[in-house]
Amino acid sequence: MLVSFDGFSRDQLIAHKAEVNLTAEMKGNTIQGSAFMGCNRMSFASGLKKNGQVNISNITGTMKACRDMALESAFQKKFTTMTKYTIEGHFLTLSDDHGHSMKFVAADWD
Repeated sequence: MLVSFDGFSRDQLIAHKAEVNLTAEMKGNTIQGSAFMGCNRMSFASGLKKNGQVNISNITGTMKACRDMALESAFQKKFTTMTKYTIEGHFLTLSDDHGHSMKFVAADWD
């Protein structure tokens, strides 16, 4: 679950059921992932490297028009710019070279 992102409150993230799923089988260094930010289902490829680098690409999704798409629009704009990752306990943090970050907590942990 997404717990911290770009000025959105935790309550907003919970209300939108904001999540990224990286549980697919890794093929080489790539995981096919999925995301949901309250409206459209998205999929993407993520390349993880041992040095804390990540490459997120090929983001696609359904194209429903929803009443509140602010979170989804912001997520799509920033997600592919994330270049680094850190894992601390149950938390995954993605960050870019400009100080922006996204923090996730494992689904079985709150």
